[in-house]
Amino acid sequence: MPATTATRRRTDAHALARLQRDHGKALYGFLLGLSFGDRHRAEDLLQETLFRAWTHPEALESGAHASVRPWLYTVGRRVAIDARRARLSRPVEIGPDVLEQSPADEDRTERSAAVLDVREALRSLSPDHRAVLVQIYFHGASVCEAAEALGVPAGTVKSRTHYALRALRDLLPGYGLGPVHIAR
Repeated sequence: MPATTATRRRTDAHALARLQRDHGKALYGFLLGLSFGDRHRAEDLLQETLFRAWTHPEALESGAHASVRPWLYTVGRRVAIDARRARLSRPVEIGPDVLEQSPADEDRTERSAAVLDVREALRSLSPDHRAVLVQIYFHGASVCEAAEALGVPAGTVKSRTHYALRALRDLLPGYGLGPVHIAR
């Protein structure tokens, strides 16, 4: 029948205190290196290592080794590895300071309303003005490229663009359309 926690043999408290006194400082330094200088993590690892020594008195009493320190280092290294694996298997914790700095979700309703307004305004333009704006602003064409695509002179493209933008400014007063410079 397996031993329960209540009936399992433990390391004597005096022996554990002696173990802590003789090996605790060196073991802490070793674990501090394994935890990349994190003192709190090293203290936790030291505590867990000494807990294992407390729960396994047979390892301390075997007399197979001249010193118990190699066993403690092995246990400490394994405890550090297990702790690291446990941390990596959990999702990253996010503190409140990160949440306060994260941008708020973008409200797309304003943009959707603007798209609908611009579409409606473009429909109200003459076909020639609309065609020029589509070439220049939606297709990214230069004045010369738009002139060639539309079969009109470059000066006509500039003139139609100017008057089309003026008409859009009048149709969309709330959008703050300032002067627009046309690429030459």
